[in-house]
Amino acid sequence: MSIFTIGYGGRRFTDFVALLQRHDIAFVADIRRFPKSTVPEYNRESLEAKLPEFGISYVSMGDTLGGFRQGGYRKYMESDLYKTGIIRLLELAERGNVVLMCKERRDAGCHRRHIVDTLANRGIKTIPLA
Repeated sequence: MSIFTIGYGGRRFTDFVALLQRHDIAFVADIRRFPKSTVPEYNRESLEAKLPEFGISYVSMGDTLGGFRQGGYRKYMESDLYKTGIIRLLELAERGNVVLMCKERRDAGCHRRHIVDTLANRGIKTIPLA
């Protein structure tokens, strides 16, 4: 099993979708705690409406895997809520290709690097989409 990662920052929506399609992505797991953007196409409501037109399901996971946690994200990773989010993510990945989406282009500059570490510790490969 592999899970993809992507940051939408600086991408045109058409390029974003083309990249998802090129990798046969079935699910976009939005891990933003607050799924709003200054680019309207990346707001939750827009993604929920538009992605299915391309055969891609939108799944909001900011409630369990989103950043900006009191006490820091590393501490939050010890919580049952975080663990529930990881289980849900793995269940999605069993059903089709899933990509973790946030704004930052590179995993290293985003809280998704912590999720990538969690997955690696479970023997799950992650593939960043450039």
